[in-house]
Amino acid sequence: MAKDILLTGQLVDFTGDPFVGDPAESVLYERHGGVLLRGGEIVARGGAEALRAAHPEARVVDYGEGLILPGFVDAHVHYPQTAMIASWGKRLIDWLNSYTFPEELKFADPAYAAEIAARYLDLTTAHGTTSMVSFCTVHPGSAEAFFAEALKRGQRVIGGKTCMDRNAPDGLLDTARTAYEDSKALLERWHGQGRIGYAITPRFTPTSTEEQLEAMGALWAEHPDCLMQTHLSEQLDEIAWVRSLRPDARDYLDTYEAHGLLREGGLFGHAIHLEPREIDRLAETGASVVHCPTSNTFIGSGLFDMAGLKARGLKVGLATDTGGGSDFSMLRTMAAAYEIGQLRGTPLHPSQLLWLATAGSAGAVGMADRIGTLAPGSEADVVVLDLASTPAIAQRAALAGDLWEAVFPTIMMGDDRAVRAVWIGGAPALG
Repeated sequence: MAKDILLTGQLVDFTGDPFVGDPAESVLYERHGGVLLRGGEIVARGGAEALRAAHPEARVVDYGEGLILPGFVDAHVHYPQTAMIASWGKRLIDWLNSYTFPEELKFADPAYAAEIAARYLDLTTAHGTTSMVSFCTVHPGSAEAFFAEALKRGQRVIGGKTCMDRNAPDGLLDTARTAYEDSKALLERWHGQGRIGYAITPRFTPTSTEEQLEAMGALWAEHPDCLMQTHLSEQLDEIAWVRSLRPDARDYLDTYEAHGLLREGGLFGHAIHLEPREIDRLAETGASVVHCPTSNTFIGSGLFDMAGLKARGLKVGLATDTGGGSDFSMLRTMAAAYEIGQLRGTPLHPSQLLWLATAGSAGAVGMADRIGTLAPGSEADVVVLDLASTPAIAQRAALAGDLWEAVFPTIMMGDDRAVRAVWIGGAPALG
């Protein structure tokens, strides 16, 4: 039997949603705290001395002033875009045609897919991300590579083969039938294997015909425990394109709803320019939206209405949107979310930012009981942050009057240097 491991340091976890009521009141903070790992599970959290006394045989890993948090959860990424991140000067549709599609064509080569999958998971681990939901490419082998690499690492990931049957290069097109058959085969092979989940993945309405969306809706109905991920209302010219392709639809969301692709377990990336009916239906059905702030600024998409959508009760996750997003770091993503909140006149509290990157994203993907938390019984994914990782951060944190003043400089200025240690599935992955 594996020996218990006790991680000690400052500890922050969440007992509720900091967007409801006082943002600081939903936080569990232990100045001298700890979390006890047994195998791949968290079995206790609390004060370090009490845990030491209750578990004297545990191996102690003391992180001193390090801040122990749940591992970051990235709710919307494109791992195949790893190599082309930070590509200059385009908006969404031109960016897809100029950068994304040429790169995704390379994933017809299984060896290239395997190389990028390993690189992507190395990079995200270095930034403290322990789980993510990823689009793959149209090639089934791209999903196989992603899942195989995650399985080798014992990592909780969700992904799916991207489905497109129009408005993309020939080498990236499938059909309604092959999208259904390939997705079903991948789902049946990988969903539930290790810590892997499958997401049915039509890229978005401009690249999927009604027949393909209908097939994806049918597959989701057959496998309701899977997630479904797509894009919604990212840019105004994209919305106009959807309107021209589907003049019969009430709005963009209706192009999915009409084919059984709107319910709890649906993840809609971006969701910036929503109509009132769309907000109503997202709230009524329990679907989730995912805020991708670095992507929204980098590609010039717009300002997500975090305060407004949370006030309506929507489930909201946070994401890097690699490689439309310009960084692999959830710290940088939190910083961008703060800046967008400022531009909308609703700055986010540090507790809200950390919650979005952990429990919020976990809830958005339907896994709040397993990831994004340090609660007993959850999976043992942990990140430890150094709150004085650079001279600039250290000198500001030294003036902090409370926890949040100490944490906020790392949110705003931190990068992979702030990530002191990462544990995935109860095993050390970094540090």
